[in-house]
Amino acid sequence: MLCNEYLLFQCRDMIRAIRACKTAAEERAVVRKECAAIRAAINENDQDYRHRNLAKLMFIHMLGYPTHFGQMECLKLIASSGFPEKRIGYLGLMLLLDERQEVLMLVTNSLKQDLNHSNQYIVGLALCALGNICSAEMARDLAPEVERLLQFRDPNIRKKAALCSIRIIKKVPELAENFINPAAALLKEKHHGVLITGVQLCTDLCKVSEDALEYFRKKCTEGLVKTLKDVVNSPYAPEYDIAGITDPFLHIRLLKLLRELGQGDADASECMNDILAQVATKTESNKNAGNAILYECVETIMSIEDNGGLRVLAINILGRFLSNRDNNIRYVALNMLMKAITVDAQAVQRHRATILECVKDSDASIRKRALELVYVLVNESNVKPLTKELIDYLEVSDEEFKGDLTAKICSIVAKFSPEKIWYIDQMLKVLSEAGNFVKDEVWHAVIVVISNASDLHGYTVRALYRALQLSTEQESLVRVAIWCIGEYGDLLVNNVGMIDVEDPITVTESDAVDVIEIAIKHHTSDLTTKAMAMVALLKLSSRFPSCSERIKDIVVQYKGSLVLELQQRSIEMNSIIAKHQNIRSTLVERMPVLDEATFIGKRAGSIQATVSPSAGASINLPNGVAKPTAAPLVDLLDLGSDDVPAPSSSGGDLLHDLLGVDLSTASTQSGVNHAPKNGTNVLLDLLSIGSPTQSGQSVSDMLSSSQDNKTPVSPLEGLSSPSSNSIQPTSSAGAAPVIDLLDGFSSNPPKQENNGTAYPSVVAFESGNLKMVFNFSKLPGNPQTTVIEATFTNLSTNVYSDFIFQAAVPKFLQLHLDPASGNTLPASGNGSITQTLRVTNSQHGKKSLVMRIRIAYKMNNKDVLEEGQISNFPRGL
Repeated sequence: MLCNEYLLFQCRDMIRAIRACKTAAEERAVVRKECAAIRAAINENDQDYRHRNLAKLMFIHMLGYPTHFGQMECLKLIASSGFPEKRIGYLGLMLLLDERQEVLMLVTNSLKQDLNHSNQYIVGLALCALGNICSAEMARDLAPEVERLLQFRDPNIRKKAALCSIRIIKKVPELAENFINPAAALLKEKHHGVLITGVQLCTDLCKVSEDALEYFRKKCTEGLVKTLKDVVNSPYAPEYDIAGITDPFLHIRLLKLLRELGQGDADASECMNDILAQVATKTESNKNAGNAILYECVETIMSIEDNGGLRVLAINILGRFLSNRDNNIRYVALNMLMKAITVDAQAVQRHRATILECVKDSDASIRKRALELVYVLVNESNVKPLTKELIDYLEVSDEEFKGDLTAKICSIVAKFSPEKIWYIDQMLKVLSEAGNFVKDEVWHAVIVVISNASDLHGYTVRALYRALQLSTEQESLVRVAIWCIGEYGDLLVNNVGMIDVEDPITVTESDAVDVIEIAIKHHTSDLTTKAMAMVALLKLSSRFPSCSERIKDIVVQYKGSLVLELQQRSIEMNSIIAKHQNIRSTLVERMPVLDEATFIGKRAGSIQATVSPSAGASINLPNGVAKPTAAPLVDLLDLGSDDVPAPSSSGGDLLHDLLGVDLSTASTQSGVNHAPKNGTNVLLDLLSIGSPTQSGQSVSDMLSSSQDNKTPVSPLEGLSSPSSNSIQPTSSAGAAPVIDLLDGFSSNPPKQENNGTAYPSVVAFESGNLKMVFNFSKLPGNPQTTVIEATFTNLSTNVYSDFIFQAAVPKFLQLHLDPASGNTLPASGNGSITQTLRVTNSQHGKKSLVMRIRIAYKMNNKDVLEEGQISNFPRGL
């Protein structure tokens, strides 16, 4: 005691001096001065003040300054004979060194001597030090001494030896078998301190050794159950009582060990069922100690082998936790319910109302965890009430939580929607309340669903019109609304498709145009919204002829816009409205129904495949361009999509937007003439470009030069379209008068001739029901391009309808598909479908052709999909 007071007195002056420092520089100066004095004392081998200097070094170390120069002083104090010196030495050893220090190897012999010391207090010091800084080498050397001390007469030494043993088996798991029997003996201890450490040692042994686990299951399970029962039913014991519960720490340690023993073993689990039920029912939950025991009991019940009644009891305890005022208890309950739902979802469903209340909690972490749990709870039977609750809360939720909540609601509605009208209603509510938090792919998906629900077009456009009257601040709502009004504005005005659940509404043509005009002029509208609004206005100019002049005036205002996209659209659309009224209605007709499966595949990042519509499924426009029935999302929204390379700022955007076709042009070879294609003539006419092109100049070059842009239109990579062709070069001796190319265009397709080389036919694909044969030819003077005629034959006795052929090629190939000859394939080989493909090989002579195909059709009103890869092309292609 006198030594300790003297030590504290000697350090007190240094501590007072450091605390009196007003700046970090002053503190460093004091520390440097003290360190210099300690170094001098070490050099002089001052034994009288060695313990005082080490105490100062420990304080300096805690301040964060280097003290490595004093490590050897720790070893010298440990080697001394007196208990006070050893105590300071071991304390410095644990504080100044760790298991990675090489110096630590020098102390192994001193530790071994002290573990065998006659003074139990010195033995305790050595066990404490070994339990804190033991390395693998020290564990191997000193394990026999520690094992022996597990049976020492003093309970404090046994307790410290058990804790030290835990460190040893973690560092060297192969030593675990040496501690199995001594650890089992500790489970019979009456001293709670020794018993707790013994239980913890057995738990760690079970984790590192299968042999230990099996031994304890067979020999100790019943004894542990009896011990836990005695603790639960024990009378009041002042030395162990906490909040009216006898030794809750021992409760928890025993439950953890029982969890290890019961996991994966039905016999052990059955043995502990009764005591677990007793703990779950008798433990009071009005104190924190009781809640800790109940939580461990629940976790044990959920981990051991199946017992339905116990699990329901455990989940009911978690339900009570959710009503607790303590946020920590509610959070751990939500975490445990997330695990429990995979075991007994029905029992968790009973607490759905309480979990929903947690979604509205003021604590952000509880809100997020409860929302994740609600998302997992949703199924087909409860999706409607749960979605209603979440949307109602969305109206009053905090701004920082709306993003997560909106994403979960949209995912739930998309995944479990029972019908399209319910899907549309819920998504409109979400867009109206939190449209600014909705991601782009979500409102894209809403448009896809609307386009597929043909019987709900009128209902949807009226609902969106009403929603837009109430709020124009939600960007996603505005985009969906103006798209629908542009597509189905006539249904809005004429109240077409009324259903029982809606009230009639009176909307004039001028009112519909007003909504679009407000959207395009609103200060919060971004480029995407304004571009969509301009396309919607163009479509309304055809649907509402009486408003055509007003729409023209609105569009013309953006001819001088500083935003190139808006300026270009304004000029192009003004040209359509003013000069080409005879084809305007055809150009702006309603978008075809988008294939939901294709859109879902794109969202999932699937490979873009080329879809070639059959002739029976295409719409023949007056200008001869075949318009696919299933256009990609970029066509539906009239805008560029993230997964499609954006075209350059040339006239190619217009035809791409309005007709849904690809404007990629094939390379023009010298001396090769191609007949003009009608789709590109229309594009020239739409832009009012009438001067003939120079020889060898493609449409892309001509359009680029008309806007001082030398970058050609980028093709849609990986996606082929029936309208992707070059235009015939035309020579001109001088300036020619402006002509309207729509008045005289050729409808003759380009003639293809073989270059004289014969290639054998190839059976490219054959299944039990379908056969596809390729015939090959070359364009004259263009060895890189191969013309493939695909012939499809039905080998089954059933007729195939809605026949669609898709193909995809690597990047070094360019693929173009012409429309198929039909979409119905007769049975038993009584007819065929033919389709022409053109493949351009940029690595001709180096790489062979390769192609992935997908064939879809309906047989007996059931969808059939066949896929394959073709690599058996003739050499030289």
